[in-house]
Amino acid sequence: MSRYVKKSYVDAFQWTGGPDQEEDPEWICDAIREGRVWFSPNRDPPTLFIKISEGSLETYTANAGDYVIRRDMGEIYACPPRVFEATHEKVAFTKKGIEKKGEKP
Repeated sequence: MSRYVKKSYVDAFQWTGGPDQEEDPEWICDAIREGRVWFSPNRDPPTLFIKISEGSLETYTANAGDYVIRRDMGEIYACPPRVFEATHEKVAFTKKGIEKKGEKP
């Protein structure tokens, strides 16, 4: 049996579910404007809904503290912090290549 490591990178941010949200990447703002992502601010706790694909009625649900991820093909989904932090490592893209940040996301 062989083992493989994914070669793709993802963009992600941790959703706070409230007004203290400091990071709003342009791709999530675009998805909100396009109606692929929307909020339910009156729910307790606040909830973020992400349409799985065009034409689908199914959604991913993100709760406060979850990471919202965009894959290289543009798919957006949510991931609990415990899972995200165990499977992802923060990196920076520099002129010299990829530099590991040495910290949890």
